[in-house]
Amino acid sequence: MLANDDLQQRWWKLEEKLMQRFEKKPDVESILFLIGIQELGDIRKKFTKEQKQDLMHIAICTVLSSSGYYELSHVDEDGWPHFKQLKPMPAMNPFEQEIFLKDHILLYFQNNDFL
Repeated sequence: MLANDDLQQRWWKLEEKLMQRFEKKPDVESILFLIGIQELGDIRKKFTKEQKQDLMHIAICTVLSSSGYYELSHVDEDGWPHFKQLKPMPAMNPFEQEIFLKDHILLYFQNNDFL
């Protein structure tokens, strides 16, 4: 339980920093969207629905690459990164998935000197 308490404290700290920056409390999906935009390096006003899904995929692959689940395979001619899966994801229930993803998101921000 202590590890989950620590994760929750670190998550609240991240939410607080993002709220100060964007003046809106982010959820996991919006944080992943921000990571995807950061990794793409293309800040624009509008993305198509498909591009938004691709940004989320980029974010998930990026944050999970720190644990060896994915690696960047190439960047296409339009500048979009593509990943290959290196190992299967562990079987998890929805609660465990959320904790796993949040922990990797926090690591991403820590590694990028945001936390």
